[in-house]
Amino acid sequence: MISDERIHILLVEDEGILAMELSDSLEADGYFIVGIANNGRKALDLFQRQRVDLLLCDITIKGDWDGIETVRRLTAERPIPVIYLTALTDRETLERAKQTYPAAYVNKPYQLASLRTAIELAIHNFNQRSKPVSAVAAPLEKGTRDRETILQINDHLFVKQNYQFVKINVDDLLYLEADNVYTTLITGNRKYVIRLTLSGILERMNLPSLVRIHRSYAVNIHKVDSFNDTELSIGTQLLPLSRSYKEEFLQRFNHY
Repeated sequence: MISDERIHILLVEDEGILAMELSDSLEADGYFIVGIANNGRKALDLFQRQRVDLLLCDITIKGDWDGIETVRRLTAERPIPVIYLTALTDRETLERAKQTYPAAYVNKPYQLASLRTAIELAIHNFNQRSKPVSAVAAPLEKGTRDRETILQINDHLFVKQNYQFVKINVDDLLYLEADNVYTTLITGNRKYVIRLTLSGILERMNLPSLVRIHRSYAVNIHKVDSFNDTELSIGTQLLPLSRSYKEEFLQRFNHY
C-alpha cells in the first residue's frame, strides 16, 4: 500500500529501542511513520517538510525543548492532533501539557491496544472540531460498532479496513452500494467494504457531491456519464434511478 493512503504519524521519542519498536508496531497496523525525532528541532524540521496527520510525542526528550514546548512550536505551524506518551504524571507537567490541548495523555509503559484506540479517537475528534460550526455530526446508528469505521478530513475519507485506516479522495469515489448494514465504496480501482449503512454514511459525512439514486445506491454526481428516467451510467456500470430519488438527483445539478 502506498504511503499516501495511510495516516501519517510523526514520532518524537529519544529512547531509540522504544521508538523503533513503536514504529514497527504502528507500521504493522497500517500507519505510515514519516520520521522519528529525538529532539524538538529535528521534529520541527520533519514537520515542516512532511505531511503529518498525527503527532506522538514524549515529554522528556533530548535538546533544549521538551516535548511540550516542541508540541507548542509544531502546532503553531498548523493544527494537528497530538498524543503525549510519557512516564511523567506530576501535576505541574500535566497542567503544562493541558495548555497545548492534546487529544490524549498516554502513560508509559503503554498498552498497544490502548494506543490504537487513542489514535483513532484523536483523528475522529480533531475532524469534528475542524468542521464548520454549522455542521452537526449525526449520532451513531443503532446497531453499529462503537469504534469508528469511517472518518473525514476535508475532502478525504479514512475508511477502516481490518486494523488500519485507508485514505480515499472523495473525488475518486464512483458510487456507493448498500447491502443491509454493509456499504461498499467503489473507486476506479478498488472497493472498500465497511459495516455502516448507506444512510449512516450520507448522514454523518459532509459529502455534497454524493447523491442517493436508489435505496441501495448513491453516486458521485461528477462521475455520471449519462442517465434516463430509470437508470444512469458511470463508465460501463449501469445503476438504477429510483422514482423516489429522481427529483433529488435532478435538483443536485443546480448546485454545480
